[in-house]
Amino acid sequence: MMAHPTPKQPAELARLLERHTPADGVHESAIPRVFLIRASRPSEPIHALHEPALCIIAQGRKQVMLADQLFPYGPEQCLVVSVDLPVTGQVTEATPGAPYLCLRVDLDPGQLSALMLEASLEPTGRRSPGPAMSLSPAEPALLDAATRLVRLLDTPRDIPFLAPLCIREMLYRLLSSEHGARLRHIALAQERLDSVNRAITWLKHHYTEPLRIEKLARVAHMSTSALHHHFKSITAMSPLQYQKHLRLQEARRLMLGQALDAASAGHSVGYESPSQFNREYSRLFGAPPARDIARLRSTLQEGNAST
Repeated sequence: MMAHPTPKQPAELARLLERHTPADGVHESAIPRVFLIRASRPSEPIHALHEPALCIIAQGRKQVMLADQLFPYGPEQCLVVSVDLPVTGQVTEATPGAPYLCLRVDLDPGQLSALMLEASLEPTGRRSPGPAMSLSPAEPALLDAATRLVRLLDTPRDIPFLAPLCIREMLYRLLSSEHGARLRHIALAQERLDSVNRAITWLKHHYTEPLRIEKLARVAHMSTSALHHHFKSITAMSPLQYQKHLRLQEARRLMLGQALDAASAGHSVGYESPSQFNREYSRLFGAPPARDIARLRSTLQEGNAST
């Protein structure tokens, strides 16, 4: 499938990304918090915990699912994630001749906060800005700054001096864009988002434990009803669903990377019932554990054989 026609800026960004990604995968660049991503063919759905980041696709297309919400996007849009979210991502358009190419810049709340104060950008009020994942048009000014940022990889000696300026400009463009309300919530750590972030942090470190919503509400400094409402408005899932995604993603990693059997992996992430683990695993990943892991290993072997 051919890539969609795109303006000059994504085309130039694509050329730069392709030159600096000699193979498929996620490449850590010489610029802190900046990653280059390449895929030469459509991918299987990949389940992961997505940290706060800006993602700009220069070529190809991808879709990201958060709970039951689907976010398909390509070079004409950019994706912003403002809190840690368990998502399912899948490259949908890529070929060896026109690989999927993406720039990811991880977001630093401290840097956002300092820039917001310096630019005199006003808070957006106490009302929740909605789900912590959003798409908006990839504005020319943002693409220009992103292109200049990646171009610095050709002149490494310039990176310490000029890369921070490019990233600063990109963050300013984001704060002034449709994403501004969400990002200002990150920067200011306003009460409701700060409470949900406390709950998310606790779940990330205690996902193997039985979930007691009253305890989680105390951690978040909220009532149980307020926690349910605001947690779901930001993450698109309940705390229990969020915990379940973390458990199942970790179990899958253990089976694939450490060759654990399903019963051991399920028990290690907090499941007492193997049948419940198998049932919930199949619901999330589309197949029982043994079949899913066998398919993943086969896919990895095919990918290695073709490189």
